[in-house]
Amino acid sequence: MAQGRERDEVHNVALGASLSVRWVQGFPKQNVHFVNDSTICYPSGNFVIFINIETKKRTVLQCMNGIVGVVATNIPYEVVAFSDRRLRPLIYIYNFPGLTRRTKLKGNVLLDYTLLSFSYCGTYLASYSSLPEFELALWNWESGVILCRKLQPGVDVSQMTFNPMNWHQLCLSSPSAVTVWTIERSNQEHYLKAKSVKLPLEDGSFFNETDVIFPQSLPKDPIYGPVLPVSAIAGLVGEEAETFRPKDDLYSLLHPTMHCWTPTSDLYIGCEEGHLLMVNGENLKVTVLNKIEDGPPRVERNLISPVTMAYQKGGVLASGIDGFVYSLLIKDTNYKVEDFLEVERPVGHLMFSPSYRMLLIQTDKGSIFIYTFGEEPTFEKVLEACDGKFQATDFITPGNEYCMTLTQSGEVCVWGIEDGACVSRIYLNIQATVLACSPSSLSAAVGTETGHVYFLDVRDVESPQEVHKSFLSESPVQHLLYDQRGMYVLVGTSEGHIFVINAKPSSLFEILGFIEMGKGILQISTVSPLETDIVEVMVLSSLPETRRSRLEIFSLPKILPEVSASFADERGRLRDEFIHKFVYETEHTLSSAVLNLHSNRVYGFCNQAPYICSYLLPEKETFTRCRSHSHQGHGIQSVRISLDGQSILVNGRDDNTLANLRWRRFGGILANDILEYSQQLTTYLKTIMDEENDYLSIARRESLDLESESEHAVTENMQLSTDSSQEELVKVDKIEEIPWIQQKSQEAIRNEVKLFSNKRKEIKRGIKALAKTVLDMMEENEAVDDIAKLEQQEFGLDLEELERLRNENEQEVEKIRKDVEMQNLAKRYLAEIIKEECWNSMAVKGRALKCFHIPCVIENFPMKERTDEELKELKRVVQQKKIETECLKLRKEIVEVQSAITMVKKHHEEEDEEEEEDGTLNDASLPNYMLGSLSTDFRVHTSLLSSQLELHSREEKINQIILLKDIIYKVKTAFNSEFDAAYKQKEIEIARVKEKNVRVKEIILDLELEESVWQPEFEDCEKPERTLVVKSSEISAQRHIKPWQKAKTDLLVTREVERLLLTRGPDSRRRALMDMMGGVLEVKKEDILRMVIPQPPFMVKPDALWSEEERKLFKEYEKKVKELNEERDKYRKSLETEMKKLQNSIQESTQNFDEHLKRLFERRVKAEMVVNQEELKINNLIFSLLLDEEISSRETFLNNYLARKQEERNQTTEAIRKSREDLDLYKEHYDNLLAEDKVLDRSFKKEFSEIPSHQVDILYKLFKRRPRIHKHKIHAETTSLVPFGERPGSGKLNKDAFAQLMKAMDDLDSINNMPEGLDTSVWEHFCMARRAKVENEQKVKQKAAGLIEMVAFLRRRTEDDEKVQHEIEKVFHELILLQEDKVKFQLNLTIQILLKQGQVELENFQLMLDYSDAILINKMIIEDLNSVIRTQGQKKVASMMESKEVHKGIFQIEWEHKKMEMEMEDLNQKAWDIQMLFFSRDRQKFLNEPNYETLIAIQIGIMEQTIAVLDKTHKKNVENCKKLLKKLRRYSNQKDIANYTLGCNLREELVAVSERKDICNAIGSKLTCEKIAKERYENMMRQQKLTKISKQQAEQISILQAEVERLRMKTFPALVQM
Repeated sequence: MAQGRERDEVHNVALGASLSVRWVQGFPKQNVHFVNDSTICYPSGNFVIFINIETKKRTVLQCMNGIVGVVATNIPYEVVAFSDRRLRPLIYIYNFPGLTRRTKLKGNVLLDYTLLSFSYCGTYLASYSSLPEFELALWNWESGVILCRKLQPGVDVSQMTFNPMNWHQLCLSSPSAVTVWTIERSNQEHYLKAKSVKLPLEDGSFFNETDVIFPQSLPKDPIYGPVLPVSAIAGLVGEEAETFRPKDDLYSLLHPTMHCWTPTSDLYIGCEEGHLLMVNGENLKVTVLNKIEDGPPRVERNLISPVTMAYQKGGVLASGIDGFVYSLLIKDTNYKVEDFLEVERPVGHLMFSPSYRMLLIQTDKGSIFIYTFGEEPTFEKVLEACDGKFQATDFITPGNEYCMTLTQSGEVCVWGIEDGACVSRIYLNIQATVLACSPSSLSAAVGTETGHVYFLDVRDVESPQEVHKSFLSESPVQHLLYDQRGMYVLVGTSEGHIFVINAKPSSLFEILGFIEMGKGILQISTVSPLETDIVEVMVLSSLPETRRSRLEIFSLPKILPEVSASFADERGRLRDEFIHKFVYETEHTLSSAVLNLHSNRVYGFCNQAPYICSYLLPEKETFTRCRSHSHQGHGIQSVRISLDGQSILVNGRDDNTLANLRWRRFGGILANDILEYSQQLTTYLKTIMDEENDYLSIARRESLDLESESEHAVTENMQLSTDSSQEELVKVDKIEEIPWIQQKSQEAIRNEVKLFSNKRKEIKRGIKALAKTVLDMMEENEAVDDIAKLEQQEFGLDLEELERLRNENEQEVEKIRKDVEMQNLAKRYLAEIIKEECWNSMAVKGRALKCFHIPCVIENFPMKERTDEELKELKRVVQQKKIETECLKLRKEIVEVQSAITMVKKHHEEEDEEEEEDGTLNDASLPNYMLGSLSTDFRVHTSLLSSQLELHSREEKINQIILLKDIIYKVKTAFNSEFDAAYKQKEIEIARVKEKNVRVKEIILDLELEESVWQPEFEDCEKPERTLVVKSSEISAQRHIKPWQKAKTDLLVTREVERLLLTRGPDSRRRALMDMMGGVLEVKKEDILRMVIPQPPFMVKPDALWSEEERKLFKEYEKKVKELNEERDKYRKSLETEMKKLQNSIQESTQNFDEHLKRLFERRVKAEMVVNQEELKINNLIFSLLLDEEISSRETFLNNYLARKQEERNQTTEAIRKSREDLDLYKEHYDNLLAEDKVLDRSFKKEFSEIPSHQVDILYKLFKRRPRIHKHKIHAETTSLVPFGERPGSGKLNKDAFAQLMKAMDDLDSINNMPEGLDTSVWEHFCMARRAKVENEQKVKQKAAGLIEMVAFLRRRTEDDEKVQHEIEKVFHELILLQEDKVKFQLNLTIQILLKQGQVELENFQLMLDYSDAILINKMIIEDLNSVIRTQGQKKVASMMESKEVHKGIFQIEWEHKKMEMEMEDLNQKAWDIQMLFFSRDRQKFLNEPNYETLIAIQIGIMEQTIAVLDKTHKKNVENCKKLLKKLRRYSNQKDIANYTLGCNLREELVAVSERKDICNAIGSKLTCEKIAKERYENMMRQQKLTKISKQQAEQISILQAEVERLRMKTFPALVQM
């Protein structure tokens, strides 16, 4: 056995002690690998375990830096690679079987390697890491360098394998994808290139995947613009657009579980859905293999979901979770399933040995089976794994031969200490927790989750048996410990109880009692020196609230089994005064603590300190150390040391590994002390063990008898207690097992019952009497009234129970109240959100108006207040539009000014202004079909809107949308103002109706009619704010009024009544008024209908007894009655007439309002139409903006994609350049080697020219001769079994072949092969030349192979470059098409036109009612026909659009033709004008005069002289004018003086004239006043005369009207109620 020895042991050597690993017991959690044809290996914890299949011998390789990660093996080189799990892990390469480290690989991985794989050919190792790098790396493990690497962010890989026939291919598979990587090599450069396998859908079918970047099947839409890919619609412009697919286009694919290679470099892939795929290794084409069923399908195993696969000739072996290994026989595209082997558990891994003679089968549990092929196949188990991880371990006394382990499922195993072999197993089938072996007997105890303790007999280690079982309590057993002398078993439970059990089988493991401790027991420690009669026990528990630990120490005497009854109370609790219990607390939190041998010191391990703490401990130092587990596996769970101290069992917490450590160097005083103490203890225990082991043989039978007796006793006790407590109950049928602690408790209760039986009977009689009294009271309570009846629970005598029920009721009420409050709070919150969103945020609240008599409802437009940003944006757009309008005016003015004459300028400007005003009026009054809406009908200004034919740019469209939104706002505002006016009018109408209804009600009351008055009211839709207020009448539940509120209300009512009584005063006046005048002081006209004339008192007598005076009084009475009746009839008729007038007035006014609402409803429809029209325009503009953004996104993506492709093109160009340079250099070296080889061949005869020619010929033949290398013959059986046959040679094989060649050359160079007569020196020189020639030939072969590989690499790079160039050309073509579509979209605008609506009438239309000859056809036929019609219609529209484009092109060509004809005419006219150009004499002189310039200079001189003369004359004229101006100024001054004099005279004359004018006016006004007074007198006389005449005529008219009314009344019947 070999181990890694990378860590120095200086510390251990200095102390004189060191540990080494004897053996390791662990089971595989990862795949098991073959190292060679007879050895397998797997990782377990910090170790890699090797198992020889033939000899079952184990070898362990330890990783000194932590837990082992992943493992891989290389069979040809016989090396093992594994990684460690730590920060920045390493990969170690070890030789086998020497287990010496060959190399160490250090990469850039931060956390962990997940996969390792060796190539069969060459020294290549592939590694893959998960988070955070997701890096695939290719190593040359011999040289320890990374050849190349690739990152795959976010991709988790489950399997990675090299192609056995071609190391250039590497397959990586995950549950969602399969990728084949190609490794390309050019001399020393390596490149990784990936290609994904396109998996089928879940049902095995394939789908046609469209090109996302350059889709070819997009429909063409000539109306709404170009149709773009989904990535452009989503606005993606980066690399994510290349793989983006919408949710509807995502389909579930097959989920690969396992793959394997074939000799033809194909791949077989097993899927989770049960499909088997075959992938071509060259083009990666996927084929779904069809399953052939020979017989009826197996229902229970119909679907095979392979978890693992292994290739064999003609098919694959596969297995899943059903525990069967299937043989899949594959032929072409079909396969047949046959049962190959049945395994006891689900299979997790299959693997063939290198010779394919054996099949390794690994189960999910970790067991390993080997199936050997041959004439008689064998199936044997190499490794049987334990069921679950190790829970506990311990040595079987004396601890130098065997040890035991316990798993969580209750499997107990016995292992040999020397070799670690499994001796025996026993399955308890329980949830086990702890294990301990007895020092005083060959027995062991097992604690369980259910509170049981099982005792096992291990005298025969090959067949351990259960001998006893104790049920202590229902809480799980957490601690189990024997003292050093094996007297007691201490059992600790989760409830804090420590049970003391007699550990000797002779006592049948008697339970002596229990001790109560606090919960959270961490450890139990004992000290039992040989020289004392007590056992010191220390219990460690935690105090999490104080962050301290508690130590409780007590003593158990040796005589405890004899006096246990006195030491324990009736319930089995050991008394503290007898066990001397002491409690201590430590300042730190201890995780473990033990007592020393003399019980005077405590050694504790603190988590916060990395050393052992001890009070009064003089020094702290480490005796020895050995790293058997690591913190990645959460450290060590338990440590057990044998009695002699020679063996140490270390169990890992989570790595499922058990290590047995032994001393490599151990001596000194401490070792002698240990040996001496172990010998003494062994001698002491030997006699006890011999005695106790004899009882184990009969312990099982006695334990069964005791159990049956105890069950019988428990049954009787239970029946007795039941009879004594409740005699009504039936006896228990099924007896359950009762824990010992409950049995003791029940026994104590029985004793108490026997002790107090008389008192109990008295209490029972009292209770029965009291119960009878209560029943009588309850019967009496049932007979009383409901108001006096008590509730049922008030008769309960158990006050505590009543209090508990009351508290529960209050808690339930409080809980319900809280729930209701929370629900109400949630509802209020939701209501506030809805109110804030739909009501408070509205500047104009939504409401409706209903007609009075017509079912017509009109709603206004709810509107929110425009935000400051919207108003600011609107202001900006309006200002911009105004500026554009002013700029346009100025441009027109500038153009017109430049083309107008100065004198007519003003006239033209006035005309232009008039034209502009007319134009604005015309713009405002443009037809609505050009505006696309009827917004002008609402007096909305639309002159700022741009024409629909001019909206080309993005900014113009956005501005147009803002203006259209403003128009919608104004239209809604205009309608809302009309709606508000109508709403106010309805309020006025309702108020008027209410006023008139007051009088109508009075008339109805006076006439005593049973008519109802129609009173209009606003409904909730008209006043929606009423829905936000909850009225008291709407609450159906009764209001809860607190007592103090009720008392306050009663007090207020009482005070109000007293106040009214005080304010009313004496009641005599009111009663007198009621008796005398009916309560009123004055009789009104309305009271005439209620007036009654009282009968005279004599009318009670007969008529014959009346006197004359009484008869006169009777006549007067009758006359008064008749007059009263006439007055009543007149007044009733007047009231009826008045009521009809009021009702007609109400009807007329409400109908007029309804007519007004009808018109408002039409206005509402029109406003909604305008809003929809404007919103349609906005939607069209938004659609165009979105399409513009999509086009921009597509263009940006194509530019980015082009940039990436150009960068990739630069990389491929650079790769081609570099590979060509390398190829040229390599070819140069190859040519040099080839030339050297030829030179060696040609210079052979020259070198041996001194010897005879016949000898030269013989030597030349020998020079050309090459030895034959005998290839290693492979057995025919092996050839028939191995499916891959002879694989391509690796570097090692090439080196071995060259070594064999050199060895054969040594045989050829032997002196025995020297020709006769040849000198020895010549022969030696010949041998050296031939050896140089052979070595050179080998170099030429290697260079030739490398040259071929480099040429192929250059060809592939050239193909990649061409492919990238093709992609770039496609991108350019797509960009050109996109630019054309963009220009076409920007020029072809969508405009909105209003069309006149009308009806189409059908002539001679007759509705067919007879369906006797009709047939019923499928609706789909009509829909298909309609779809065909629509398709043809769309085609027709498309053809019409094309025809339109063609006609447009024809018109354009014709226009260009006309333009060219006109240009031709212009050119002809210009040519004619040139021909007819007037040729003056000056021009003739210019052409004919040779000295034309001299002549011009003479003329210029003459003109200059003339100008000088004219200038002189001009100056003289100026002087004359100045003189004349001076004379005129003097004359002007004289005139000014004369004017001033005349002005003074004029002022005086004017004063005189005004005086005379005032005199004349005063005389004339007096005459005018007299004239006016006379005229007024005459008018007054005329007015008095006319007034008299009008009064006379008014009297005549009133008389005539009365006569007319009298006559009219005669013509109508009187409607008087009888």
